[in-house]
Parts: sequence; structure tokens; C-alpha cells
Amino acid sequence: MPFLNWIKTHKLILLLLLIIAYLYLKNNIVGYYRGAPASVGIAEPQLSLPIPKGLETFSDTTDRIVTKTSDISLLVKDVRSTGEQIISYAKGNGGFMVFASYNRPTESPFATITVRVPTNKLDEALAFIRSLSIKVTSENLVGTDVTEEYIDIEGRLATLKKTQARFEEILDKAVSVQDILTVQRELISLQDQIDLLIGQKESIENNAKLTKITVYLSTDELALPYAPDKAFRPNVVFKLAVRSLLSSLRSGAEAIIWIGVYSVIWVPIVFGFIAYKKLRKKE
Repeated sequence: MPFLNWIKTHKLILLLLLIIAYLYLKNNIVGYYRGAPASVGIAEPQLSLPIPKGLETFSDTTDRIVTKTSDISLLVKDVRSTGEQIISYAKGNGGFMVFASYNRPTESPFATITVRVPTNKLDEALAFIRSLSIKVTSENLVGTDVTEEYIDIEGRLATLKKTQARFEEILDKAVSVQDILTVQRELISLQDQIDLLIGQKESIENNAKLTKITVYLSTDELALPYAPDKAFRPNVVFKLAVRSLLSSLRSGAEAIIWIGVYSVIWVPIVFGFIAYKKLRKKE
């Protein structure tokens, strides 16, 4: 029979299809019992896997993987000098500069500096940054537990590598060009997904090792991103009043400029209307 003849001449392709069908069915069955739809395909099967060797300790609360971010607002005497000191400190202690922006608005100089420093030196880095200020107006430190995400990536990597090893065994036995090309396409797809997961894993590890600190600097407390307290401070009220006055004067000046530019339209209209009224009176 033609069908049996095809099976005899394409044994490797048939084996490949059986493996794909097995992984697909297993993936969907596991997804069903988890109460969520399973992903289609062999590249990222959501299988129930044991925790990879070396990651068992993550179940302990003392060994969780936590990424940290901090932001701090400082009132300083010299924005440029303070920003350069923060960047220099980060580079000299195993970190690096991520972003630096210096601005000089009409009211006061302002800067945003973002650096990464080793997490095990975070307390020292924050203490140094605080020491550069006249006043710390606000400070936040946020930690995000990414242990489960890390373990999930490890499990998916283990599954993909096992599948990759099976296809490599098939490739070693392949004879026809069609069989070789089919298996190679699957291997390329698997390798792309493995590389992507490895990149995600390394990103988590790097973010856990290096904490991101964003520092806001200004010589004017009101220019910093925080809500001032409600205590009565005449100097602050005076600054707010001056800013309000300057804003009103600026708005008035802008309005005069607009009126002047559009005078080529409204002046002829006004004069025409006046001339028309005079003619009506003479009649």
C-alpha cells in the first residue's frame, strides 16, 4: 500500500512527528490539570518539573532573589558637582552610570542621576549620597522578589535542552536531505528560545547583584519630586508667590505678542467697522 511504503521510506520524519505529538499532548494534559490552557508547540512546554539542582535553597526566605531599586531627592549647594561625585563613587565601587541629565530652568538648576551599585554595598552608597546633601527631602527603597520567575526560567531551560538533545540524536541518524533539514529547523528554533531564556536569566542575576539608584538633585527644594510638608515657611511662600507673579507676567507678555502678530487681521477689521459706522451717521 502507498501509505505503508511512505512509512518505510520516511521513518525518521514519522519518529519526529510522534515526538512532537507526544510533547504537545503531554503539555496540554498538564495545562488542563493546572487549570490553565497550555501553550502550543514543543519549544516552551509548561511541564511540571522538579526544582533544578542548586536552586532548592530558594525555598528558604533567607536565600530569595530580590531586585532592588531606590530613588532619593537631595537639596544640594552645587548640582553639577554633586552629580559628578555620585557617578564617580558608583564607578569606583564596582558600579556604573546609567543616565545623567542636567537642566537649568529659569527657577533653579536640576539634575537626574541614575547609577547602579553592587547590592552588597547599597547601604554604604546611600549613606555617601546622603552625605552630599544639605537635606534629604525624600527617599524610597523597593525590593521585588523574582525567585519564582528565576526558577521557572531554569525549568523551561531544562526542558528545552532535553528536547534539543533528542533532536540532535535524531539528526545523527538522519540520512535524507529532507529529514536533515526538518530536524535542523527545529534545532534552530529551540536554540533561539534557549538563548532568549539565558538572556532573561542573566538579566535577573545582574539586576539582583546591582541595585539601581535614581538621585534627584536641585538647589531649590520645591523643584524636587516630593510633596513638601504643611509647616508654615515664609521663605517657601515667598518663592511660590514670586513664581506665580513671574508666571502671570509671562502669560501676559505672551498674550500681547499674540495680539500683535494677529493685528494684520483685526486692525483692518476694526478700522473698517469704524469707517462703516461713520458712513451710516452721515446718511
